[in-house]
Amino acid sequence: MLAIAVAGAGVLSACSAEHSSAQSKTAGTKEQSVPVVVADVARRTVPLRAQGIGNVESPAAVAVKSRIDGQIVKVDFRDGSQVTKGQILFEIDPRQAIAQLQQTQAKLASDVAQRRHAQEQDKRYKDLLQKKFISPDGYEQYKTNLDSAQSNVDADHAAVENAQLQVEFATIRAPISGRAGRIMIPQGNLVKANDTNPLVVINQISPIFVNFAVPEQYLPQIRAALHAGPAAVDISTAGGDGKTTHVSGTLAFIDNTVDITTGTIKLRASVPNKDASLWPGQFVNAAVTLGEQANALIIPSDAVQMGPEGPYVFIVDGSSRAQMRKILVDRTAGQETLVAKGLAAGERVVVDGQSRLLPGTAVTIKAPAPKG
Repeated sequence: MLAIAVAGAGVLSACSAEHSSAQSKTAGTKEQSVPVVVADVARRTVPLRAQGIGNVESPAAVAVKSRIDGQIVKVDFRDGSQVTKGQILFEIDPRQAIAQLQQTQAKLASDVAQRRHAQEQDKRYKDLLQKKFISPDGYEQYKTNLDSAQSNVDADHAAVENAQLQVEFATIRAPISGRAGRIMIPQGNLVKANDTNPLVVINQISPIFVNFAVPEQYLPQIRAALHAGPAAVDISTAGGDGKTTHVSGTLAFIDNTVDITTGTIKLRASVPNKDASLWPGQFVNAAVTLGEQANALIIPSDAVQMGPEGPYVFIVDGSSRAQMRKILVDRTAGQETLVAKGLAAGERVVVDGQSRLLPGTAVTIKAPAPKG
């Protein structure tokens, strides 16, 4: 009997140990919630835009060249400086041009004196002709001398004007306002008139053009927007600090042909660019506003995930659990996505923490991290 009692006590002790172990395992496998950041699905009116990647182009790029031969004696600007129309850029040794001007002026003075003498003779012999002291043939010689003297004076005036131009060409001025490039031929060098190599290239910066292309299906809307008035174009550039800069312009040109290889239509925007935020050759993002889309469902683009069956999002239901929802994307506008189907206004979508979620996972909503 004692042995049976001892055995029974051992069985009870073993059962108690197993029950304690089971409770410990249950406590260890308690479900852990995943912290996530959420955003509300909003419904509002948004601009309807056609977007494309473009590049900045200067409306005017002038290669400045010398119009006379000579030596550069002075450069009145620096590499990359802003210049204004009419500003002196280069000065070429003008002594040869001045000497040529003085020579033509002296010849003009001589021929003017010859003309004066021919005029006096013409007047004297014209009186004699009227009094019939000389024949018409005799007078004709003096009339011819006066005409020849007048022609010489006219030719001298043209030569003087040309020589004055050569003196003016010795001072090279900026033909347009803009940003100068690198000085190609520095002070002290000899230059030739209309040489192949320019002295400097000037690019107009303000206003400036932005060329970009958008899908051809937007063409009717673009033409209608341009016909209704100046169509606004938003130009955005990404800086090295991660910040995006936006500048505004207006649609100035629609190409007359759709590119059959890409199915796009080329557009051009004119931007005032007063602060020189855009630079020729720079790549930018351009979006032309075509109208407004009312009652659009908007979610942050960070909420959209891509799966084998297309885009989807995680929503947080009323029991604080994540549920996967397939969606149909209308279009993306910057950091926001317009949803055509799959969501309703007021639902909450997960924008951070999706990598740890499965359908039915318990979640804890946390505040978003501060920007920057």
